Amino acid sequence: MALKKFKPTTSSQRFKIISGFDEITASTPEKSLLQPISRSGGRNNEGKMTMRYIGGGHKQMYRVIDFKRDKELVPATVKSIEYDPNRTARIALLVYADGEKRYIIAPNGLKVGQKVSSGKGVAPEIGNTLYLSEIPFGTLIHNLELKPDQGGKIVRSAGTSAQLMSRDGKYAIVRMPSGETRMILQTCKATIGIVSNGDHSLEISGKAGRSRWLGRRPRVRGVVMNPVDHPMGGGEGRSSGGHPRSRKGMPAKGYKTRSRKKDSNRLIIERRKK
Repeated sequence: MALKKFKPTTSSQRFKIISGFDEITASTPEKSLLQPISRSGGRNNEGKMTMRYIGGGHKQMYRVIDFKRDKELVPATVKSIEYDPNRTARIALLVYADGEKRYIIAPNGLKVGQKVSSGKGVAPEIGNTLYLSEIPFGTLIHNLELKPDQGGKIVRSAGTSAQLMSRDGKYAIVRMPSGETRMILQTCKATIGIVSNGDHSLEISGKAGRSRWLGRRPRVRGVVMNPVDHPMGGGEGRSSGGHPRSRKGMPAKGYKTRSRKKDSNRLIIERRKK
């Protein structure tokens, strides 16, 4: 995947770096896999703003993604690699042998015309979905389930991957993108490969307007507010604002918010690096 830079013909073009979209092979999505998606603008059912800095944005349609990959042992052919406005990764349109079409998250290196499959006994190749009990040690995986038949919940963002380290009893030991090492049941599934669009983190929008197109309104810093509006507000001149914390007083930067009674704590072998 290549990045595209621009000549500084305008102020917004000077620092703009976006994807070259070289891997995209189709300009229009599959209509049967589209659903309308509504925008709340950060308002609840009473019309009151409960989430700030949300609103506007270009109209979008949701692409229905097959996170479960439960159509087992039925081969599918990759018809196209497409852009999805709802996520950072690219998506791939699969056409199964029986004619059914489904979208999946496209791994890096997946090509049009390539065959993919899922289920027991499938080869551990890019785009195939296997049970953790059958994936070789050291393999990079994504779209990882946390509970059997739940569908992939983690490692779905652009350029991310987890690694299967070992197996112990009924659990597989997986290293997450954050560096955390945890146990997941071997009956859970994962897809082989690294998520596509790995250069997404290097993109620079170049102007505030591109954030508005994505539905993001300007975010106001707490230190520039008044004391009545934020714990870090007020002071003479440009004050630092005191200890970093949220608008409701929750400390930031190092304060642990994870519950010590959380059931899944026993599955975590090593916490993520600070």
